[in-house]
Amino acid sequence: MTIHLVDIQQVIHTCPAYPEPHPYDIRRTLVDVIPGGPCRAPVTIRCGAQTTLVPCHRHEPAKRQCGACRVIVTERTITTRHLTEVGG
Repeated sequence: MTIHLVDIQQVIHTCPAYPEPHPYDIRRTLVDVIPGGPCRAPVTIRCGAQTTLVPCHRHEPAKRQCGACRVIVTERTITTRHLTEVGG
């Protein structure tokens, strides 16, 4: 399984329309990718007389993909900043 490691920075604020704090800017930074290796269950695609093998992640939904093709996103850190309204 391929693992994507990300850092998340989010900025939250309150405003007159929505008095509860809510995020308005979320940024994700890709920190590392740990590859899962080659596909273990390639799919045969037929087009007329031709047949081609493609990795299962290009053809199958996530629940039917092999372990090497599945992608997992792991959040390493989540940083939250709260902006307060300045002025009035």
